[in-house]
Amino acid sequence: MLKYFAIALLSTVAYAQQPAVTAPNASAPEAAAQGPAFKAKKLTRAELDAYLAHPDQVLLIDVRRPDEIAAIGGFHVYLSIQVKDLKDHLDAIPRDRTIITVSNHAARAGLAADLLTDNGFKVAGAVGAQLYEAEGGTLLKVAPPKHDVAARPGAAGGAGR
Repeated sequence: MLKYFAIALLSTVAYAQQPAVTAPNASAPEAAAQGPAFKAKKLTRAELDAYLAHPDQVLLIDVRRPDEIAAIGGFHVYLSIQVKDLKDHLDAIPRDRTIITVSNHAARAGLAADLLTDNGFKVAGAVGAQLYEAEGGTLLKVAPPKHDVAARPGAAGGAGR
């Protein structure tokens, strides 16, 4: 038993002394300072407001989940396609407007903007809804509809009995 304990202890010590694996030529602060992992422009509130002043020329694509939009808020008119489904629905996106992608902090929106740009869409950039609001912008907050199970026909205790 003591033999197995000694082997386990030695292997733990040997593992702990191995150097940490880091990206070549990049320290942690430098990697954080490099910014987002997308190429699209991150739009400010003023830039987005300027685009929204011409609603016939722009299309907002919100890539967040519906529960995120309901909880945080969104914009008056937008196309909702989650980022994970975007590639499968490119044919549903109009090509005659400038596109702005939306997520909470612009990370998913930036990735979506890059995907759209790579597929020939004219993309102005990405915006974070929470960042937009923090900069003084106003989001539309719509409460999800309440589901009254008892009032539905056919529901237990409902009018359909």
